[in-house]
Amino acid sequence: MQRKLPQAATLLIPWPTRVSSRLIVPRCAFPLYRSRWFSTAPARRAQASPPVSELERRIAAIPLERYRNFCIVAHVDHGKSTLSDRLLELTGTIEPGGKKQVLDKLDVERERGITVKAQTCTMIYPYRGQDYLLHLVDTPGHVDFRAEVSRSYASCGGAIILVDASQGVQAQTVANFYLAFAQGLRLVPVVNKVDLPSADAPRALEQMRTTFELDPARAVLVSAKTGLNVEAVLPNVIEQIPPPVGDSSRPLRLLLVDSWYSNFKGVILLVRVFDGQVKAGDHVTSFATGRKYFAGEVGIMYPDQTPQRTLRAGQVGYIYFNPGMKRSQEAKVGDTYTHVGSEKEVEALPGFEEPKPMVFVAAFPVDQGHYQHLEDSIHQIVLNDRSVTLQKESSEALGAGWRLGFLGTLHCSVFEDRLRQEHGASIIITPPTVPFKVLWRDGTESIIQNPANFPDADSSHMRVTELQEPYVLVTIALPEEYLGKVIELCEANRGEQEELQFFTSTQVILKYRLPLAQLVDDFFGKLKSATKGYASLDYEEADWRRSNIVKLQLLVNKVPVDAVARVVHTSQVEHIGRQWVKKFMEHVDRQMFEVIIQAAAGRRIVARETIKPFRKDVLQKLHASDISRRRKLLEAQKEGRKKLKAVGNITIDQKAFQAFLAK
Repeated sequence: MQRKLPQAATLLIPWPTRVSSRLIVPRCAFPLYRSRWFSTAPARRAQASPPVSELERRIAAIPLERYRNFCIVAHVDHGKSTLSDRLLELTGTIEPGGKKQVLDKLDVERERGITVKAQTCTMIYPYRGQDYLLHLVDTPGHVDFRAEVSRSYASCGGAIILVDASQGVQAQTVANFYLAFAQGLRLVPVVNKVDLPSADAPRALEQMRTTFELDPARAVLVSAKTGLNVEAVLPNVIEQIPPPVGDSSRPLRLLLVDSWYSNFKGVILLVRVFDGQVKAGDHVTSFATGRKYFAGEVGIMYPDQTPQRTLRAGQVGYIYFNPGMKRSQEAKVGDTYTHVGSEKEVEALPGFEEPKPMVFVAAFPVDQGHYQHLEDSIHQIVLNDRSVTLQKESSEALGAGWRLGFLGTLHCSVFEDRLRQEHGASIIITPPTVPFKVLWRDGTESIIQNPANFPDADSSHMRVTELQEPYVLVTIALPEEYLGKVIELCEANRGEQEELQFFTSTQVILKYRLPLAQLVDDFFGKLKSATKGYASLDYEEADWRRSNIVKLQLLVNKVPVDAVARVVHTSQVEHIGRQWVKKFMEHVDRQMFEVIIQAAAGRRIVARETIKPFRKDVLQKLHASDISRRRKLLEAQKEGRKKLKAVGNITIDQKAFQAFLAK
């Protein structure tokens, strides 16, 4: 007789197992109440909040009036990252004597000694008995990464303008000054490397006074490498740079300054909070995309990611979402975020202009079997560098590949180095090209990024009204003794002089309008050679101009090699054409038939080289034969070669293209 269980009794059963088509329930310790069924929803339990750290207590006690957000801007190699290290050591953020260039996180940055990606760090500095919250941004110095600098300015109220005492004011210093001045930032002049034997601090101060109208009395003379007088920098920052403006009691309004991708957390956002406050668990929405997210964690860079309970108005920190933001395209730099429900109360902040690619290259794997690995590597780097444009491309000579767009030639070189170092990729990169504009007879216009798609010279006059190429305004700072050589170089590269200014008795600022195609053709290297490394260069996009340009192609046995096509000015066609055929001839093996290498601009052949075939001696068995017999054998050999050339396909090894495309 089966015993009945009372209403509230518990029946202990195990996890059910299926045998054949029947469900068998063995015995186990599993409570089941008659009045309930299994629930699939997870139990939500309140978790004990972690104790507040000493760092967080100190930050919470600092009012907005004692916040300072600032960046360091300078020309390349003037000591920005070294000064950042000294400031981090001075504030106790990092241990003295640790690794150098703490804020340069990429291997290529450490190897080359340059900053590629703007990096941030929060510091606490006691001054006159009170704690100050300082937020530092270390910016790149090269012109290719100007977009990083302009974004950094949006999160700052002032900037340290750093000048090398031995080099003085250089081109990028001038460009960064005007960029900061246009955004209304307060500037603190600092002269670095005063300990060098070649240092001339009075000259640097005079240049800053005449060029930027900065008072030399406010300047700080330091040596970031030795730490000399570095302790005087932060008091000047506190005294001269105003605190950020904001109100923690107003609805949340934060600006997306930068983003990077983590394999575990998704896209991590670097944000500047203008109003309100944000904490983990908040429901926020994007003004640009309209998407909504739950904040998973907020924190500051100290110097690595350090979680905090809250980010308040005036602070710069990071935030990532839970569930994570999986696509970096959703994080639009310059976007405004606020709490869900506060959209109508908050006005969107002015965003940033997206940087446009100015240099394009084609990239192909050395071995097509490694195509998938190279594609994954490229996509992984693009996740953290959204200024790179990516488009698939194929070439008959080199196989499947991609057309990549970069901000400049250094940007392209850094990207290539990261592929080789971080991912072990073997890659063929074509010479850099620039976009061209085609105005068609039907009134439309198009931008041509791939030279292979450029209209041919013989058909362009029927369909094309005008061809245009981009020009840039180049600013060159150089010693007066090299002025003649630099003017010759600019004139030889189709430049037009705009301005010539002596800002000291020995230093000149020269402004030229140059075609971008000439600038990317190693103009900077030629400039350094002409001035023994003393000249510095900066450029900005100017306009499109009508130009007499044509597509130059390399033909091998009258078949064009698509990977080597290039758009050039008609004045350079013959010079570049002769260079091409001579260089390509060195890397092509001899065949059993004649190989003709030509450079062609439209229907016009501008250069030609011929690789003679291997020749069998058909007369070696004839010792004393008649001349007619000899001629008969030679004619037969000649006819055979004609047939072989008609049906034979020349196979050019990948190594030949790799050697030809290498600089």
